[in-house]
Amino acid sequence: MALTFTDANFEAEVLQTNKLNVVDFWAPWCGPCLALGPTIEALATEYEGKVNIGKVNTDENSDLSIKYGITSIPCILFIKDGKVVDKQVGAVPKAALERKIVAHM
Repeated sequence: MALTFTDANFEAEVLQTNKLNVVDFWAPWCGPCLALGPTIEALATEYEGKVNIGKVNTDENSDLSIKYGITSIPCILFIKDGKVVDKQVGAVPKAALERKIVAHM
């Protein structure tokens, strides 16, 4: 199951880990975000223990959205060692996200 990242836990759960973090910025009113949801959940299950995969609700966590310059959703950031190493804006097939995950593991 995908993790839930918030303004309060992002530092500890994402920035202070040595794993690759895949962070899906989304909102409940966003159709493409909802369409991408099952893909994020499937990836979270497949890469459990190897990659931290989670979601940030942009409506509830505006500080993170502002900090990372999120202007379009869904937006997926790939963060490793506290730095953004890749980004994907818009809904894409699972295979496209898997290629990025494997490239940055």
